[in-house]
Amino acid sequence: MTTLPPTPPVATPGGPDERLQATFMASVVAAIAVATIYFGRPIFVPLALAILIAFALSPVLALLRKLRLGRVLSVLITVLFAVIVIAGLGTFIGSQAAKVAAELPLYQSNLIKKVQSVRGTAAGSNLVRSITGVFDNLGNVIAGPLAAPETKTDRAKEGPKPIPVTVVRPRTTPVEIIGTVIGPLIDPLISLTVVIVFVGFILLQKEDLRDRFIRLAGYQDLQRTTIALDEAADRLSQYLFSQTVINMCFGAMIGVGLWLIGIPNAGLWGLLTAMMRFVPYVGVPLSALFPLALGFAIDPGWSKALWTAALYFSLEPITGQLIEPVIYGRNMGLSAVAVVVAAIFWTWVWGPVGLLLSTPLTMCLVVMGRHVEPLKFLDVLLGDQPPLALEESLYLRMLAGDPDRAALEAEAFIKNNSLKEFFDDVTIRALALAQRDLDRGALDRHRLHAVRETVEALIENLAERDEVPEGISRDDNDRPPPLPETGHLPEGWRGRAVLCVAGRSPLDEAAAALLAHMVEKHGIGARVVSASDVAPAQLANLEVSDVQVVCVSYLDPGNYKNARYLVKRLKKRMPKAHPIAGFWGYAESDSHYLDSVEAMEIDDVVSSLSQGVERILVLARRAAAPPASDPASSAA
Repeated sequence: MTTLPPTPPVATPGGPDERLQATFMASVVAAIAVATIYFGRPIFVPLALAILIAFALSPVLALLRKLRLGRVLSVLITVLFAVIVIAGLGTFIGSQAAKVAAELPLYQSNLIKKVQSVRGTAAGSNLVRSITGVFDNLGNVIAGPLAAPETKTDRAKEGPKPIPVTVVRPRTTPVEIIGTVIGPLIDPLISLTVVIVFVGFILLQKEDLRDRFIRLAGYQDLQRTTIALDEAADRLSQYLFSQTVINMCFGAMIGVGLWLIGIPNAGLWGLLTAMMRFVPYVGVPLSALFPLALGFAIDPGWSKALWTAALYFSLEPITGQLIEPVIYGRNMGLSAVAVVVAAIFWTWVWGPVGLLLSTPLTMCLVVMGRHVEPLKFLDVLLGDQPPLALEESLYLRMLAGDPDRAALEAEAFIKNNSLKEFFDDVTIRALALAQRDLDRGALDRHRLHAVRETVEALIENLAERDEVPEGISRDDNDRPPPLPETGHLPEGWRGRAVLCVAGRSPLDEAAAALLAHMVEKHGIGARVVSASDVAPAQLANLEVSDVQVVCVSYLDPGNYKNARYLVKRLKKRMPKAHPIAGFWGYAESDSHYLDSVEAMEIDDVVSSLSQGVERILVLARRAAAPPASDPASSAA
């Protein structure tokens, strides 16, 4: 009899090997993409600049199209307008720079006096003399001993003196002069020409290129791809327009300020500052170097240089930290870390041009990651959306046992929302995440109790919060009818009339504590008991004399028999109490929720803390209402 070899195990989908292979493939694709971007600079840099300029010129093209000039003629006029603007700026900057260079010798005497003043001040300082002496001694040690003086005998031993040679330069021809001047400008002019040609084709074939990209990238989901492209175009256009307006205003203020200070060619430095401000982080400091140098050179004192430095480094923080956040808002969609990382990455890949393009390119990547599922990680890494949902962040605080940080985040949420919304929409969902980990065995007993204790401490931290946040008015239709004062409640409701019972675990007990806190906010006493307190052996010892409503709390009923028999025991122990079953975090159309309702065999079932509180308030008002035969009621 032949024995068959054992069948090798088959890797299950989603196992460690498959995840490792997917990670490896993603790393390979990322490396290829970065290498392509790096080595394809001669093509990608002009193309990226052309796309950026095309987006900036889109409003001009749209205006010309509205005048019914035709697509081709509108594109030609738009490109010609861009060329005229670029040429005009280049001519103005060149002429002003030549004028500055011609005037520099006039400031030579001031520079010499300041250098001598600084040198004299340094020479009279004991600290400077000591430091200079130390460096001189170190230099002598490094250079070694001095050479011995030369004697006559040594000179006699030397051979004949070398014949001096004179180098005569040949006459430079006009062609060579032109080549020397124009040669360095050839590469930038060629690159600029390529960019302008790209701009023309992009504007001329804008709709066709858009359709081709949709066909290539998102043919299976045309709607999502179209939304992504439209959002990227809108954000990029708004960013470029806002940035241009802000930079022009910033440059104008700098020019006016330099003119008032007395810096020559103030208009040139204002224009250069406006242009350099498109370069993040280093643009403004670099543009400030030239006016500072002029202020140092033309002024016999130091006032002009100091006023220039104060002008630059006071306007930039105001503009960057106060004005831009108000104008941009969240339109950029980038986190602060993403802007820094993007600037470093694109500068490494494409140099100074990459630094200029870093923010627009990263903005487009974030928009694509927001709408294209395989690129979702880009939105997570670079976007300004919180990396974790509120309930996920709160769950982490629960696991860490940090109620103070949890309360701080809750305060930020409650500024624009109510307390019950925080408990229903955030806290219950966080407890549902904990329940999910508990069901799959990933939550040990220590962390389970830490979650419950954190919720109790969070309730204590939020005890003084109002039900409705400040500055938000609630309509009378949404406001529940007022309860009678505590002293006028019926006899059975003066004590702790609401008993909140945990169904199975400490997580259910934490949810019951939330309900009890919300009930107490309305002046009705409530208390919480754990699942062990209502066990068959302990239920007889439970004090229930003042209980009017008993609410069973479940995040996950698990075995329905547990919920059904718990309610039966409570009914038997408290026959006059009104039972309410709370299945927190379930949708009322959820099949699991419907199965739970059927298993409980009671009519009063709620799926949110707000519903539970409203139901208890209805019962309290009903108990407080006078009987129909009451004379006072008849008179009313």
